[in-house]
Parts: sequence; structure tokens; C-alpha cells
Amino acid sequence: MIDLEQQLKNPVWYSLEETHKKFAIEFNGVHFYNPEVCTFGAFFDEVKTAKAASEYSKKSDKFFFVSEDQTPVIDNMNVLLEKKIDGCQMVLNKLTDVLITENIVLLDETYIDEIYDLIWKVMPGFYQKRTFEMGKYFGIFKDGKLVSIAGQRMQTNHFIEVSAVVTHPDYTRKGLSKQLISHVTKEILKENKTPILHTNKGNFAISIYKKLGYELTRDMNWWLYSKK
Repeated sequence: MIDLEQQLKNPVWYSLEETHKKFAIEFNGVHFYNPEVCTFGAFFDEVKTAKAASEYSKKSDKFFFVSEDQTPVIDNMNVLLEKKIDGCQMVLNKLTDVLITENIVLLDETYIDEIYDLIWKVMPGFYQKRTFEMGKYFGIFKDGKLVSIAGQRMQTNHFIEVSAVVTHPDYTRKGLSKQLISHVTKEILKENKTPILHTNKGNFAISIYKKLGYELTRDMNWWLYSKK
């Protein structure tokens, strides 16, 4: 069995090898998520990514390769690089105790539309409705509407990633996200798995994650491509 440290170096790959195997699509030895669920791809041999990316672009107009330090090779006749997002990985060291004052609700499939709408309002771009199938989602309601959420995304037998942490602009600076991250982290620990998360370098939220007990561990970069 591949240990945690090895898995964290290529989290998309190992998620698709284990917990999310049912979502996996493979082209030329490169792993991708079903684009209805997530548009992430992962590889070990960058030489194989040119052919694989060209094939996957027939299923998804835009997609990411996620890599710690390798640069994908691309066939520029079929695929274009839109941007490289300089990201980082954080892993829980020791969870800081947080006072939970809000009613945190486990969200079922009846809330898929509300989750989707909230994420696209705050972070428009790549969240799919079927991303909900990747893990558990938790939310806080105010005035009868869903205003803050946190969920789970990539996961294996060793780790689960905290993701989709968003709060409606009218309800920020009230500690909602902090409480949700703490709650989701505790839920992951109950499964005897390691909580991790990813964000872009320079994100103001990194300081919040650190206060909650997460530590920066490595670069994890997102290469965004589009079909030509």
C-alpha cells in the first residue's frame, strides 16, 4: 500500500486510484476525473500528457493538470495553456480548538442547487453539480438560506481534502468559515484519516488555516488548459 507521504505528492492520482476510482477516466496512462464531477488530471510521466490532454479535451473544454513540480507536455495544435496557478498544500498538524456557536448541517442531495449557486457566486468557474458526489458537505443557514459551506473533495484511504469553503458576501467576517473548517476537519479525523487542503499562494485564508493547525507542506500547482 502506498503511504500517506507518497500520496500527498500526487493527490489527484491516488484519489482516482482509491476512493474515487469510480470517477476515473484514463488516457495514455494519465488519470482524469469524469468531467461531470471534476476537471482534474494527474500524471507521473509528463511525456504522456500531450496525447492524453488532447483526448480529454474532447470531453471537457477546460481542465487542470495538478502537479507538485512537473510541467505537463502539451500538443499546442489541440490544447492551449490559459494559466498556471501557483498553489500550495497544507496538512493538519494539530487541530486548534474552536468554539462552535452555529448550527452546522450535513447537506444532502436536496441542497445541490443551493451549494452550486453559492459557490458560483463566490468562486465562479469550475465547480460542477456532481462535485457534490466527491465527499460530504456541511453548511450554515441564516435567514432561511444557505450562506456558508465547506466540503470534501479528493480523498484516499489515508487523507481527505477540505474544499469548497465559501461564505456569501453578506455574511463574511462572522467566523462561519472557521467553524465549518473546524467541523469538517473533525469529521475527517473521525474516519482516522489525515485532513489536508489546497489553496493558491498568497491567499489571505492561509493565515486562518494556520491558526486552525494546518501547516504548509509543499507546492501543488494547477495548470489550466482549454480546448483549441
